[in-house]
Amino acid sequence: MNLYFSINLFSVDCIMICLLLFLLPFVILEIGVAVLVTVFLFYFLITRGNPPKDLLFFVFAEFCFTCVIDLVSALEYDGIISGFMEFYQKTGEPYLGTSYAIMMCYWDGIAHFIMYLIMISRITDRKAYRTVGLLWAGSLCANMSVFISGIVSGKYGSEIRPAFWINFLFLLMPILGGVSLFTRPKDRPLIGGYNAQQAQCMKLIWRPQDLVLVVLLLGAIAFTILRGLVALDAPLEVCSDYLRQYEPYLKDPVGFPRVMMLHQFFYGLPLLGAFVYGLLKPGCTWMADWTLFFAGAMVQCQWAHIGGSLHPRTTAPYRIPAESLCMVLTANLIYVLTPILVAVRVRSNPYFFLKIAPFPGQTVKIVNWNLLSK
Repeated sequence: MNLYFSINLFSVDCIMICLLLFLLPFVILEIGVAVLVTVFLFYFLITRGNPPKDLLFFVFAEFCFTCVIDLVSALEYDGIISGFMEFYQKTGEPYLGTSYAIMMCYWDGIAHFIMYLIMISRITDRKAYRTVGLLWAGSLCANMSVFISGIVSGKYGSEIRPAFWINFLFLLMPILGGVSLFTRPKDRPLIGGYNAQQAQCMKLIWRPQDLVLVVLLLGAIAFTILRGLVALDAPLEVCSDYLRQYEPYLKDPVGFPRVMMLHQFFYGLPLLGAFVYGLLKPGCTWMADWTLFFAGAMVQCQWAHIGGSLHPRTTAPYRIPAESLCMVLTANLIYVLTPILVAVRVRSNPYFFLKIAPFPGQTVKIVNWNLLSK
């Protein structure tokens, strides 16, 4: 009788353990959602007496909390701290231990956290935050789109657990925030007068700064095409040579580097071409916003890419070869500096990118200036 009871008790225990192991990932998802809802309610209650006019305030405040979690995760994976995220790392999102994800978490925990504090401060003071907001939207959109796609298509695609679906919230919010920021009134006027007219009558040869930027953009286009073809497994000798001698990290089975190159190829390449057009064709008012958005995306992508390729968690065959390290780092740094320089150029001297206000006699004057410039 005792033996029969013991066997039954053991069977029940086994069933309960199996059920617990099955339900544990769902419990982690529920806990994560509950924590996010609790943090949101906390911010909602403390601001009820003086509610912010911009609803993105709650998004930024909520994401400040997640930034701290990401920073703690990265620090724990690098062995700087311990005992905070070990359980979640094993049962929630194991791909956070990849070199790309660690660098992504550092960026989120430091760069995004600073952006959130600035934007919260600006909202509290009833001031505009369009510049920082567009940088954030571009950065987080690129961050999460590469992260989610890399998980699904990389070696961790078979280890997706319920906690993975929380990441879609962090992709949806910057998309909605970016749409909101793009549709808001501009911080600066879109119409220029005499100064804009003079700037737009100058050919590219007389604008050395823009000429250099066009050359850099053309180089960035070529670099994007090369790495995109490598990611697509193009059977070209130049692609195989580049992969073998310069950036073997593009074939890391974790999937993130390859997905990033495809994102830059299919989404970044058209924008780079559009920026060349914007530097040649006067009056492209969209340049001010899109250069900021793209600069934010590129800085985040290149930070994670360069950092991931050098991180100790990347296995030796996929790290940058020592003999080509300086060349690869230089190329990647120039690549990320190019959109930043374009954005700074557009913001610092916007006359070439403004519409010229129509007034009597203006058409004749523009034609005469164009004739004189030839």
